Amino acid sequence: MKQVFKALALTAAFVSAPVFAADNAEVGKPAPAFTLKDEAGKAHSLSEYKGKVVVLEWTNPECPFVKRHYDAKTMQNTQKGFDAKKVVWLTVDSSSTHNAKSAADWKKKEGFSQPVLLDTDGAVGKSYAAKTTPHMYVIDGEGVVRYAGAIDNDPRGKEATKVNYVQTAVDALLNGKQVPTATSEPYGCSVKYKS
Repeated sequence: MKQVFKALALTAAFVSAPVFAADNAEVGKPAPAFTLKDEAGKAHSLSEYKGKVVVLEWTNPECPFVKRHYDAKTMQNTQKGFDAKKVVWLTVDSSSTHNAKSAADWKKKEGFSQPVLLDTDGAVGKSYAAKTTPHMYVIDGEGVVRYAGAIDNDPRGKEATKVNYVQTAVDALLNGKQVPTATSEPYGCSVKYKS
């Protein structure tokens, strides 16, 4: 019987072993590690949010798709539905021409509280293969990418019945379930990486 308990203890230790970050974001694999400064100069590392679900939102305030979602309160309402003790929302701007002042001005104008992480060299965006604004990623508490794609199924803003993929993914993870739609085709403006 002692052998069975030892085997179970070893199995449990193996299952809870730390997850190491990958070089590229892929659903089912560890998320690429990063540290970026926000609009106020505070550094944020993905590793500091271990144990929480992390939503990454690639953005560009000048993009008509981003403007539409912020005007419609899509991002704000999605974020409001989450328990801040369990879910962290980080907005990432990989636009090469943006800076802390433009990010702070946009944040103030839109009235949201999450940090805007500045990735002006595009290294983090490229490691995640972020193609559009918005482009969304949901990372579980162990640091594994569980969703990558669009915020919803409504690229033109005309669907009568919208499916919010990010809301669905986060809800599934918080309830210990598998994410029903792990990927979708992101839509929006191309990320304006430094050339």
